[in-house]
Amino acid sequence: QVQLVESGGGLVQAGGSLRLSCAASGRTFSTYDMGWYRQAPGKEREFVAAISWSGGGSTYYADSVKGRFTISRDNAKNMVYLQMNSVEPEETAIYYCNGGGVWSQGTLVTVSS
Repeated sequence: QVQLVESGGGLVQAGGSLRLSCAASGRTFSTYDMGWYRQAPGKEREFVAAISWSGGGSTYYADSVKGRFTISRDNAKNMVYLQMNSVEPEETAIYYCNGGGVWSQGTLVTVSS
């Protein structure tokens, strides 16, 4: 069973950058595809980015974040990251990481205009 703990959320100005981290516990972390999701106030949770555990870590992004966000993982450290650049106020949301059927507790990202 994987447990996921996030860090790195906070307040950032529009156009700025922020990096989220997700620490995973569990021996089988490296065999899970991992993803980032977000839920804005009053909206449903939506997919942001994902990275596979195999094939060199293939990455997938929502169209809205392509070219600005980067997902990466370090299996040796059991970590997954989301580098967010050029953030927009509409991206204020609680961000979650997910893997192995487990959700993190979520971290709030607030983008000020």
